[in-house]
Amino acid sequence: MTRWPDPDARRRGTFVVLAVVVAWPLLVLAEFKPWQLFDGGNLAVMGGFLAGFLPPSTDPAFLALLGRATLETLAMATAGTALAWVIAVPFSFVMARSLSVSRIGPARRSVVGAAVRGLARGVMMVLRAIPEVVWALVIVRALGLGPAAGVLALAITYGGMLGKVYAEILESVDARPARALLEAGASRRMAFAYGLLPGAAPELVSYTVYRWECAVRASVVMGFVGAGGLGQLMDQSMKMLNGGEASMILATFLLLVLLADAFSAGLRRVLA
Repeated sequence: MTRWPDPDARRRGTFVVLAVVVAWPLLVLAEFKPWQLFDGGNLAVMGGFLAGFLPPSTDPAFLALLGRATLETLAMATAGTALAWVIAVPFSFVMARSLSVSRIGPARRSVVGAAVRGLARGVMMVLRAIPEVVWALVIVRALGLGPAAGVLALAITYGGMLGKVYAEILESVDARPARALLEAGASRRMAFAYGLLPGAAPELVSYTVYRWECAVRASVVMGFVGAGGLGQLMDQSMKMLNGGEASMILATFLLLVLLADAFSAGLRRVLA
């Protein structure tokens, strides 16, 4: 029986070796030592800490606070994503090269248009380069504790993310209908609405819903810096060494993430 050699074996082997060569010093630099988790003393410490989380707190006063914090988290994520959408849409409209009038003919070049698109991309890069937690830390200093700081922080960072991805989606769809409209004398708004948007809408909506799902998780993290919601309540419970409250908050957050994931998955199926 003839054994045929794998033509890609050498390439895959080279890739694995290069990956190990690159990853090993990075793991050393990051002090990655997972075996320390299974040390007898460390296991005892973690076990004692987790034992304090049981049983979950069912105090009516705390559950009322938990319900309000959950609503704050949902409101923060939804309002932040909505404001991010408001920021992202005009920037993506400017950045999309498929809507550039100068691309109709090879002889038409617009230095001003290229400069404006470059400036818009630079703004989007700055917005998304700074994590939302950092924006929340800055805004909390101005607005004080509460979900308003989280809403603005999400709007700024997610606005940059949505704007970049929206522009890439618009550039990836078939641009021939939009090009035909531009050549016929239609405005860029008309070319966008009737040439690009019909083909890009499902992917645009899907990514927006995914970002909202991420915003729910980010809202909890920002609560630890005073932006309200479940994160702030979790921070207070941990500082008071109240493991029962902390475990109930974690269970609520897990349920919230599962519901958000189910909602986004259902909406993607509808749009598919």
